[in-house]
Amino acid sequence: MLLDERNVTRAAQRLGVTQPAMSAMLNRLRDAFGDPLFIRAQRGLVPTPRALELVEPLRQIISDVSTLLQPVRFDPASATQTFTLAATDYALGTLAVPLLAALKQQAPQMRVSLIAVDHQRIQQQLERGEVDLALLTPEIAPPDLHARRLFDEHYVCVMREGHPQAAQLPLTLDRFCQLDHALVSPGGNAFHGVTDAMLAQLGRQRQVTLSVQSFMLLPAILRASDMVAVLPSRLVADLKGLIGCPPPLAIPGFTKIAVWHARSHHDSAQRWLRELLFTLSADQA
Repeated sequence: MLLDERNVTRAAQRLGVTQPAMSAMLNRLRDAFGDPLFIRAQRGLVPTPRALELVEPLRQIISDVSTLLQPVRFDPASATQTFTLAATDYALGTLAVPLLAALKQQAPQMRVSLIAVDHQRIQQQLERGEVDLALLTPEIAPPDLHARRLFDEHYVCVMREGHPQAAQLPLTLDRFCQLDHALVSPGGNAFHGVTDAMLAQLGRQRQVTLSVQSFMLLPAILRASDMVAVLPSRLVADLKGLIGCPPPLAIPGFTKIAVWHARSHHDSAQRWLRELLFTLSADQA
């Protein structure tokens, strides 16, 4: 400002400070550079040679600072970032496939790592940047994280096309309990789930003879057997060779949410990718 105005009062007015404050700043600059920088003359202040030497470096610094303060523009077409998404195999199966298809169209050079969610370590992983986004249920989501609802899910009873019971749908509660059931257990060794808890409230129980860890394994098992399973509806909505029907009792559904850490909340690339995921989940609602 002093270089442009050559006058302390006018420079102070442009900066929005008082004339004494401007004079104090000039004195601190003189001490810092060991040079008077400006000398009083008949027509105002005259810059010293040292002050003139500083003009271009200062302009470059101001330009650099201005650039830093501008939001980073994210271009999906040229993005090469690596993004890590943690979820159960169910969430990956229902959301990762459309997400990856959209990424190949819009951000073909972006890399994505899909990993199983580790409920014991997920908060630490998000804090450290080892995971960028996790797909969880509200009940198990760590506190103090950003979160957004993706969708609500309900359960259906699933069996193969041509199953002996397929011609007699909908299922009665008695027939449902008599059928041979499979279920998904995270530990792979439990034979009791939310369906069994609801049956117990009615004083009933079903026959569960198979427990698996993976949602993705069950469809193939159901196609090759007369077993049935109570599964999230989105998991089997488009699977060939299987049919679904409402279970003959009320089974609570669940909500899927996306969670992320404050450290990545304003990152332009991650914001773009989160919005893409939100759009895809809304389209499937």
